Amino acid sequence: MQNIIKGLIVSVLSILFFQCFSAQKLSKTASFEIQNPYYQHWIAGVKNGGSGINVFISLSKIENSTTIDSLYFRGQTVKLNTKPNNPNLFIGRILTKANQNEDFQLNIDANSLFDVKENEAVIIYTENDIKKYYKIEHIKEKQAEFFPSAPPKQN
Repeated sequence: MQNIIKGLIVSVLSILFFQCFSAQKLSKTASFEIQNPYYQHWIAGVKNGGSGINVFISLSKIENSTTIDSLYFRGQTVKLNTKPNNPNLFIGRILTKANQNEDFQLNIDANSLFDVKENEAVIIYTENDIKKYYKIEHIKEKQAEFFPSAPPKQN
């Protein structure tokens, strides 16, 4: 009985050590400011048209030595992109399984890179050629968008 208990303790400690060792180190501060991050589910109005979650993050005071790269959200890492008319609004586009083709595969990271909640994300960025990770907490959810299958008719 004592051998079983010792084995369980060693197993649990090994797992905890491995998780701590494999997790990325989060920065406590970032060299940029984050305003009003939110995410929004969407679904296409046509069969197999896709679905997903778009994460919107407005950043300001981004240093020239800082390059915003990607976002870790709900087990997936995606590239952060901007639009030409709004270079400070970064958007991470995450695909979900609903309304996809039968052969669609989610790109979930096998090992969780970060310990984050459902409403948290991690921005992955480079500052002075050093890769850094900053956790965003309390990301608000906005009402889902359901896209119609065709544009409305004009009278």
